[in-house]
Amino acid sequence: MTNTLCLRYLSFYSPIKQTATIEFQKGMNVIYGASNTGKSFIVDAIDFMLGGKGPLRDIRERLGYSQAALAFETSAGESYTVLRSVDGGAFTLFDGLYAETPPEGDGIVLGEIHSAVREDNLSAFLLSKVGLQHRKIKKNKRNETNNLSFRNVARLVIVDEQEIIQQRSPLSDGNPIADTSNTSTFKLLLTGVDDSALVSTTPRTPEELSKSAQLELLDQLIADYQRQIKDIAGKEELDAQLEKLSNSMDSQTAQLAKSEASFKEVFEERRDLTKRLDEGYERYSEIEILLDRFSSLDLHYESDILRLRGIEEAGTLFTALADSTCPVCGAAPEHHQHDKTCDANVEVVVAAARAEADKLTQRQGDLKETIRTLGREKNGFEKRLPTLRASLLDVTNRIDAVASPSLRKIRATYKQLAEKSGEVKGALALHSALQDLEGRRQSLEGDGNTTNSSNFNDVELSVSLVDGFSTVVLNLLKSWHFPNIDRVSFDLKSRDLVINGNARTSYGKGLRAITQAAFSIGLMDYCKANDTPHPGFVVMDSPLLSYSAPDSSDDSLSDSDLLDNFYNYLATKESDRQVIVIENERTGPPVGLDLVANVIKFTGSVDIGRQGYFPSSNQAPIKAAVEIAPPPY
Repeated sequence: MTNTLCLRYLSFYSPIKQTATIEFQKGMNVIYGASNTGKSFIVDAIDFMLGGKGPLRDIRERLGYSQAALAFETSAGESYTVLRSVDGGAFTLFDGLYAETPPEGDGIVLGEIHSAVREDNLSAFLLSKVGLQHRKIKKNKRNETNNLSFRNVARLVIVDEQEIIQQRSPLSDGNPIADTSNTSTFKLLLTGVDDSALVSTTPRTPEELSKSAQLELLDQLIADYQRQIKDIAGKEELDAQLEKLSNSMDSQTAQLAKSEASFKEVFEERRDLTKRLDEGYERYSEIEILLDRFSSLDLHYESDILRLRGIEEAGTLFTALADSTCPVCGAAPEHHQHDKTCDANVEVVVAAARAEADKLTQRQGDLKETIRTLGREKNGFEKRLPTLRASLLDVTNRIDAVASPSLRKIRATYKQLAEKSGEVKGALALHSALQDLEGRRQSLEGDGNTTNSSNFNDVELSVSLVDGFSTVVLNLLKSWHFPNIDRVSFDLKSRDLVINGNARTSYGKGLRAITQAAFSIGLMDYCKANDTPHPGFVVMDSPLLSYSAPDSSDDSLSDSDLLDNFYNYLATKESDRQVIVIENERTGPPVGLDLVANVIKFTGSVDIGRQGYFPSSNQAPIKAAVEIAPPPY
């Protein structure tokens, strides 16, 4: 490796928050610790700052940060910092290393897209620093070529937590259209020779042109779908999830129906009590109004009866007196005409008053009975209404405290299950669409080969070349004490390692992870030994998965000393190569490694050590770690 890069600082800047930064050193770097502390985010961010399109992983701690910076050195002694918006876009290049504070000034703007005719882009700049500028790589079996981009190289040196366990060749990123370019890049790093000498051949017939265009379109569609399903589960797992969700939804449906029936029953009870209470208060108000009016009427009756009884009594007394002047017409006694009556015949008046008084007395009696009846009804309401009001309050409290919250909870749970079911169905639809597109592509090709095999075989790799690479990987696995390691070869058809006679992809995810790590580090070691171009660093997320989450006992390395040997091997390698390993707390480095390597632990606690990549609101500003000076380049 004639020219290499060394990553030094990864920083995120915010106008309202503390700077988040982490220091990398030459040689071995280990970042380990608790879950959800930003470890895997660091891998994503490095890739993003080396030209990845993103978007960056959407985590809560990143909110409020507007810019990201990656500072690095070259083996020629140069130092640079690239600055980029967290939303993506172009880069700004500055001389020097920046960590806690962002660089000032205008800098040099570098485009995010590689260009074959322009040098003002990040890819061309980085390639020039590792001696890979202006190189060509094969694009397809017609010997068409593309200009090498740093993104072609980056996928061979940055392995995230998903890629490290994938059941496919390390030269495949799941995009069939890129398999040829990936293999050609691998060959370029092994040999130092690009594909500039290739002469392109084009399809000769319209049918070939049409087929070629269709295959290219299908490859693009397949690549789009594979990017979409990259971070979702496989079809079998999704089918199992959907079945569980359907069973849960059926159970929730039964509970929901039962809860709604219970709620409806209580609600009807409350509505009935409310109606009875409203009607009771309405009738009670009517009775009070009637009693008030009937009391006034009784007083009128009493007054009229007294007046009529007075007339009756006065008339009786008048008729008992001696003859005298008529009090009505004024006629003297001698002029009274007894065969005739005047308008005020006393006897007639007395009789009329008596009759009217008797009639009013009868009516007053009826009125008093009505008043007594209304009074009894009023007393009954005064006793019943508080009871009804208490019953209504009790039912309302039951609804508010039990029935309604229970129903809301079941409905919310059902909604969550329905939404999750929709997501799973959407993911299954993506898998089905991808399977359909891959079937169409295979049918269009008209042979039984898989897409990956066909594209891989577009690039010629000599047996002697891959044997040399395989030997490096074998020695690497032996130094790590990989269980029962005997031989390693490279299958030219699958473009993958064969370990002890078994395809690498046939192992469990834990052993796939460690052998993927051996592939990536072995490639860097091979380039170093043969003085061929390589960026000089490798970033890996969870290579020791077999210790923390093996598929089975056959996939576990917990009884071996591979972990210690893995870390010790990388820590003692020459400092002109850089390895950044992200691991969980269980697979952290052995005691004492921090004496010879840059070891950073994320505790997940505000009170103990460093909580995570991003500082918490009540944590003191994070300073870059003190550099352990390694041997110079």
